[in-house]
Amino acid sequence: MLVSLYVKNLALIDETEVYFGKGLNILTGETGAGKSIIIGSVNLALGAKAEKDMIRSGADYALVELVFQVEKEEQAEEIRKLELPVEEDGTVILQRRIMPGKSLCKVGGETVSVKQVRALAEILIDIHGQHEHQSLLKAARQLEILDEYAKEALDGPGKKLKECYEKYKEVTKQLSLEDVDEETRKREASLAAFEVQEIEDAAPEPGEDAELEKSYRKLVNGQKIQEAATLAHQLCGYENGGAGDAIGRAVKEIRSVAAYDETLQNFEAQLLEIDSLLNDYNRAAADYLSGLEFDGELFASTEKRLDLINHLKAKYGNTIEEILAYRDKMQEKLEKYQNFDAYRQELMQKEAALKKELLALCEKVSRIRIKSAKSLARSMKKALVDLNFIDVAFEISVHSEKDKIGPDGYDQAAFMISTNPGEELRPLSQVASGGELSRIMLALKTVLADKDEIETLIFDEIDTGISGKTAWKVSEKMGILGQKHQLICITHLPQIAAMADTHFQIEKSVTKERTVTRIRELRETESVEELARMLGGASITENVLNNAKEMKDLARKSKQY
Repeated sequence: MLVSLYVKNLALIDETEVYFGKGLNILTGETGAGKSIIIGSVNLALGAKAEKDMIRSGADYALVELVFQVEKEEQAEEIRKLELPVEEDGTVILQRRIMPGKSLCKVGGETVSVKQVRALAEILIDIHGQHEHQSLLKAARQLEILDEYAKEALDGPGKKLKECYEKYKEVTKQLSLEDVDEETRKREASLAAFEVQEIEDAAPEPGEDAELEKSYRKLVNGQKIQEAATLAHQLCGYENGGAGDAIGRAVKEIRSVAAYDETLQNFEAQLLEIDSLLNDYNRAAADYLSGLEFDGELFASTEKRLDLINHLKAKYGNTIEEILAYRDKMQEKLEKYQNFDAYRQELMQKEAALKKELLALCEKVSRIRIKSAKSLARSMKKALVDLNFIDVAFEISVHSEKDKIGPDGYDQAAFMISTNPGEELRPLSQVASGGELSRIMLALKTVLADKDEIETLIFDEIDTGISGKTAWKVSEKMGILGQKHQLICITHLPQIAAMADTHFQIEKSVTKERTVTRIRELRETESVEELARMLGGASITENVLNNAKEMKDLARKSKQY
């Protein structure tokens, strides 16, 4: 659930923080008080486009912070898959700082991309406004809703369908790529044969290039190596004042007095150890120098081999492993073109088999959808009647277009509705008004509540175009939905506001000659007063207050059933 929202320097908000509760959170306020800014700030934190004029005048930046409490382990695991942090207690802190020309998003203190934030938002929260209501009119969205309702039954067949479709698409792609004339095939085969032969003639071995480069460096720098090694040997030797000669004299001198002091005996032992190490070094250096001789023939063969390997790298890959992989790929291509008719026939048989399997899976998925469509339609009709669609008829048509197969099958879904007795069922887009769409969306959310894993739902002015008894029906439905989800709802209607488990008021005032929007949680008595304002306008009489109390009592009783 969404625990809190913190906003600073955004539009009319200088600084405000609000803590949301479980169940139904209602936001009310005068027209123009800034209700849209509150929901807008949530959208901004979740990756919506930020404009520089959103920053409050005189401020360098705007800041929005959301704190979520993830209670379902499945959701926490989905967030971890996005490589985003979730604290041990399930807390997820999402922050966005908006500056002129740029913005910075963080999750749990780690900087993330807007794309990651949007993916996170899909797990944590679902926001519904007028735009989302309009999406109900799209056929693709209607199919998505049906699949969401049937997701448990569709899970296995749906995954198999997607996998089969991808395989089928790949085979058809291969067939289209191989649709070339004989002359082109001969040319391709000839080139493949040449490239395979060139690599096989060179016979490169994995790791050979590294060894060649090491040998080449040694051969190229042979004279420098010999001069440095010879001088080092002389400096550490036992002649001409070398280090070995000096250590030998030091051992002799210390030994002559070691009997007089135990510490000197330790010095003697250390010098003897150094002398031994110098002896070992000098013998090894002498052996190395004796074998150090420039081999012109070896140098020429190493250089030639290295040039050949680098030539292959320039043509076929950056490493020998890549060169060999390219050879294998060209070998397969060569064999394919040498037996092209058999190869193409095999592809066509594979395509036919996959098409048959794909159609069978499409049919299975379609049967599940048709069955689920009847069940969803029954549940939707009941939910719509509860929302004051008195004589509503609702059906979901599922029809197949077998020549238009996609990863989700070949079905199209259409929500059909009749809101008046005697009228025939027609597509939703031809019948529903804005207010009706709001109620249909709410009905869907209520029906899908048990299947929806997203805990927090935001409804931005779901009351558009409704009033009276219908508004009360919507209010009751919101109360039911709030029993299984956290709801945050902006409303103008007292019937809906009365159902609040937590009620917030958004106010606009002038402080130090500047307009400021703030949000605060209302106590029970304040909530009643706000309902009275919504009922009675500027003049709040005793009767209006009593009406507000009665409305609050009715809402409380309806939630107990």
